[in-house]
Amino acid sequence: MSTMNALLELNKVTKHFGGLAAVQDVDLIVRPQEIVSIIGPNGAGKTTVFNLITGLYRVSSGQILMEGRSLVGLNPDQVVVRGIARTFQNIRLFNNMTVLENVLVGQHTQLKAGVIGSLLRTRRVKHEEAAARERAIELLGFFGRTLVERQEEYVINLSYADRRRIEVARALAAKPDLLLLDEPTAGMNEAETLEAVKYVRRLRDELGLTILLIEHKLTVTMGISDRIAVLDYGRKIAEGLPEEVRSNELVIAAYLGKAATQNQESSEAVKVEEVE
Repeated sequence: MSTMNALLELNKVTKHFGGLAAVQDVDLIVRPQEIVSIIGPNGAGKTTVFNLITGLYRVSSGQILMEGRSLVGLNPDQVVVRGIARTFQNIRLFNNMTVLENVLVGQHTQLKAGVIGSLLRTRRVKHEEAAARERAIELLGFFGRTLVERQEEYVINLSYADRRRIEVARALAAKPDLLLLDEPTAGMNEAETLEAVKYVRRLRDELGLTILLIEHKLTVTMGISDRIAVLDYGRKIAEGLPEEVRSNELVIAAYLGKAATQNQESSEAVKVEEVE
């Protein structure tokens, strides 16, 4: 695949933990305003790829580029400054802080006031704080009035689905160009999942964001993705349009076992989109 106009590029990315290759020779291109999904069985290396991109792990070999500039060796704060934000498979909010405070935390890389200014409470600091608060409320409003109305409540009191939305709002507060969503519909019922799919599309269509997504619900990825990359045992075994990936025999075997490839006549038994 051509690397022209790539926003994010992974080139032969490998990560070893001791003698285990958790990710091996993974190539991936993500272009501006695409929704690209990474799928694969449990333990395939999906979250490891996210951790490598965002600086939580160091690559063993290979290259990761954002707008042509290497991310290798950067720490997570530096990666955020480069325009990448993420959510986590297990929600990582501050339960002893309010909804609004959690979103404000996401703006720390955008604020300019230093320690002295904060202590003296200068006019500039007050203006910056007011603007940050306004921005945080605006981001909460992206998900509807409920979160705005509950902005002063502690996040632990909100539903699981609302906490997921707050985590996305906190990531948006960093003003990313690329948003990494790690299982954004995990733990949600069908109605909540459909709502999450709508806001992921809106993130791209209304805010112009590029989305890289990990999701176990394949009905979601097949319906929302421009392209899908499939990992198995740390290697990329397939990539393409949803229809291409769904009918790929390597993908079917990875999810259902090799025996399933011998029963293609029974289409309902091998439809990947029905596997969760």
